[in-house]
Amino acid sequence: MKTTISVIKADVGSVAGHGIAHPALLAKCEEILAKAKEEELLTDYYVTNCGDDTELIMTHKQGEENKEIHELAFNAFMEATAIAKDLKLYGAGQDLLSDTFSGNIKGMGPGVAEMEFKERPSDPVVVFCCDKTEPGAFNLPIFRMFADPFNTAGLVIDPSLHNGYKFEIFDVMEHKKVTMNCPEEMYDALALLGSISRYVIKRVIRKDDNEIAAAISTERLNLMAGSYVGKDDPVAIVRSQSGFPAAGEVVEPFAFPHLVGGWMRGSHNGPLMPVGQKNAYPVRFDGPPRVMALGFQIADGELVGPADMFDDPAYDPARKQAAEIADYMRRHGPFEPHRLPADEMEYTSLPGVMEKLEGRFEDID
Repeated sequence: MKTTISVIKADVGSVAGHGIAHPALLAKCEEILAKAKEEELLTDYYVTNCGDDTELIMTHKQGEENKEIHELAFNAFMEATAIAKDLKLYGAGQDLLSDTFSGNIKGMGPGVAEMEFKERPSDPVVVFCCDKTEPGAFNLPIFRMFADPFNTAGLVIDPSLHNGYKFEIFDVMEHKKVTMNCPEEMYDALALLGSISRYVIKRVIRKDDNEIAAAISTERLNLMAGSYVGKDDPVAIVRSQSGFPAAGEVVEPFAFPHLVGGWMRGSHNGPLMPVGQKNAYPVRFDGPPRVMALGFQIADGELVGPADMFDDPAYDPARKQAAEIADYMRRHGPFEPHRLPADEMEYTSLPGVMEKLEGRFEDID
């Protein structure tokens, strides 16, 4: 029997602007998922938040894209939204683009990462949750985990990793996908993955046996809604050890706080700061963007843990560097490269400004 891990997240309301999810929302989701476990729809679950996003981490035997599991998450978010509205929380229900479930939660606003696998004798899994950024924020760290020998020593010295991995890459603008092999097609893959707002990694698969290694949410909320209602705030599931990168190799890429899109109003570049769960509360200019890492052991579907993997003083230098980068970027004000380029501002006020000025532009002699 295979185990499925489904991580489904949504911003359905927060305290003091786009700050932090209210405990009452998490409690309502806990209540609903506890009932589902009692009824044996779920094997286990863990409810948490990263900033203003409510995160549902669920294990079950239903497989990926299961209607009952997705409806369970949707109903939990809807009931949490009702509480958010009663409390007049900010952005109540903002990630839910419909109030009627249509059979699959994908395309309805929430972010989804899922994987199904046969459990190993010991199966460590790391769940990453981000706030104030977009799915492409995972391109660099996921690439480094599974294709960069300067990050993952096992690619060189561990025979079970040495043949490499396949990367399933989504073009979120054209709604197409391509699978590329690394290390053979590394340079071609990087040509795509460097464009983080368009090309995003959806899955990583071990080449030797087609075993799933990682899954990432790729939903772009503004593309679905047609206007800016909130940033995508992606999640990822990564398996580690015994044929996959070691747990330490999985979290190592985040020691570098690389620049990602998002931050204030989803319209600014800033450093991705690795934090423990208690500090997953982006405040300064609604940021800088955050990522947390929760480590679990999967034991017959049960979630053993979590270990709060970025609650580690070894990441203090990365946090300090991220704060310094944030200060530097903020001094640019409304200028690029702090503000996103024009093609990424489509769902902000910029189109309205251009429409207002349309008659005032003149040809240059």
